[in-house]
Amino acid sequence: MQTKPFLTLDDVKKIAAGAEAEAKANNWNVAIAIVDDGGHLLWLQRLDGTAPISSQIAPGKARTAALGRRESKIYEDMINNGRFSFISAPGLEGLLEGGVPIVVDGQYVGAVGVSGVKSSEDVQIAKAGIAALGL
Repeated sequence: MQTKPFLTLDDVKKIAAGAEAEAKANNWNVAIAIVDDGGHLLWLQRLDGTAPISSQIAPGKARTAALGRRESKIYEDMINNGRFSFISAPGLEGLLEGGVPIVVDGQYVGAVGVSGVKSSEDVQIAKAGIAALGL
């Protein structure tokens, strides 16, 4: 049987702290979601002043990135380029830029989803969170 790394609660807290620090450094109000490789929610926080809908969008973006093993932007681009039928893909609901997978030693262990500011800024926050792991 093979083994693979997985996210611990300490890892999740580091990711969340890194993402929150990036958001606060830029005065961005966002929701931050972290999921495991199966898309199961491990962490959700909504910074003060963030629109409530972001608490629904961020986990969807994270789940999409984890299950698809790619940034959620890829799905958004596919749809924007005319592959509208992809909207009906089962299990994927955050087909918007802002979900970033977490890869450890070539293994997908989860993802971070952020919602609340421009999509490229959501990605910046997610990647700052992942970078806080020091991989």
